[in-house]
Amino acid sequence: MESLCNLESVFPLCDILPPCSALIGLAFSGSIGMTFLVLACALPQYSNWWPFFMVAFYLLAPFPVVISRRYGDGTGNTNPCREIAMFITAVIVVSAFGLPIILARAPELTPVIMWGSAGLVITANIIVFLTILGFFIAFDNDDVDYSMW
Repeated sequence: MESLCNLESVFPLCDILPPCSALIGLAFSGSIGMTFLVLACALPQYSNWWPFFMVAFYLLAPFPVVISRRYGDGTGNTNPCREIAMFITAVIVVSAFGLPIILARAPELTPVIMWGSAGLVITANIIVFLTILGFFIAFDNDDVDYSMW
């Protein structure tokens, strides 16, 4: 007797479900990180949009690695291009964590942002940078269509 719940006949695209579900999970976690960033700016007790400049760090962080992969030799071994790209990415990530702390401390009498806002920005940084790392881990191989760019 055949099973009434034969998913392969109903969903012929089940082969792409794992990469698709990984992409959905990464989109969900990225949106949670951006929600924390918007909360750090828009809550009435903070009401300051200076922390939103973190988006520039989020956009710049993957570029050195993407460029080094594009112009690398593709063997997986380390080379100077990949090492410099990792260093530049690390500088961008550390700067993204340092900027809200600097904004919360300076000037001393009236800081640019409050410490609660800085905490929300650092939480957003953790989530968004882990999402970017998750993208590079999940779509590292050439079999997945999302790694073609």
